[in-house]
Amino acid sequence: MSIRFDNQVAIVTGAGLGLGRSHALGLAERGAKVVVNDLGDANGNSENANAVVAEIKAAGGEAIAHGANVANLDEVQAMVKLAMDTWGRVDILVNNAGILRDKSFLKMPVEDFHAVVNVHLNGTFNCTKAVWDIMREQGHGRIVMTSSSSGLYGNFGQTNYGAAKMAVVGLMNTLVIEGAKYDIRVNTLAPTAGTQMTEGLIEPAAFDLMTTESVTAGLLALCAPEAPNRMILCAGAGGYASAHIYETDGIYLPPAEQTPENVMAQLDAINDRTGEQELTAGFKQTFKFVGKAAEALGAKT
Repeated sequence: MSIRFDNQVAIVTGAGLGLGRSHALGLAERGAKVVVNDLGDANGNSENANAVVAEIKAAGGEAIAHGANVANLDEVQAMVKLAMDTWGRVDILVNNAGILRDKSFLKMPVEDFHAVVNVHLNGTFNCTKAVWDIMREQGHGRIVMTSSSSGLYGNFGQTNYGAAKMAVVGLMNTLVIEGAKYDIRVNTLAPTAGTQMTEGLIEPAAFDLMTTESVTAGLLALCAPEAPNRMILCAGAGGYASAHIYETDGIYLPPAEQTPENVMAQLDAINDRTGEQELTAGFKQTFKFVGKAAEALGAKT
């Protein structure tokens, strides 16, 4: 099976350098028309985005640049309008744009927390919101969020980044449910790569293994017509894995026993992973707990 994106239009945010550049080039190489987004100057021009567009065109592809700040909904809507005016559709959105403001929680200014959340979470919301109706009307869409091991598992000095990166997983989970009947598939990429954002943080030998191209291979799979849905794909240095959120089967305490002391006493049973499940909607947790209560009450009557 060859994955192609002929006659499809893709928007890649933060595509002037690093992973975003690699994603844009990878989509274009396989036939997509690409909007290369990268934060521009006061006039909306981005030298980095223009350079990627030139590279795509030199290889025979089609691309346009846009310098929208993803945290600004008006600018994002203008970018999507440009895509629609130019090519008449949007099939793929890759939410890749991001910034870092690393500091321990003790030393982190409030402004740094909000700045990172604004770009990673609000920016992802803005871009997704701007293409959602288009994809619904088309009956087709592929959206990729970008998370991180820092969001999934935590990392010292990255409370802002980690919070935002876990939040986009929550955004994905609900959009999967709402987009299913329109063939809008929403997935999350959790990459690790040697980029400008990670340079100096990783040993040179490891850095050289962590190519952006290895991550882009996973990204392209998430954009494919046969793409999965609701997947967290972890990718880096040629390694690929999936991450999942599971919930243990848990216990039931009758009303008279619902005390913090009894919860504490039952922690081993609560943590027992026998029969754990991957829940795909919030109400499934409710049904599970109500079912346990109903079963316990029924056994008494």
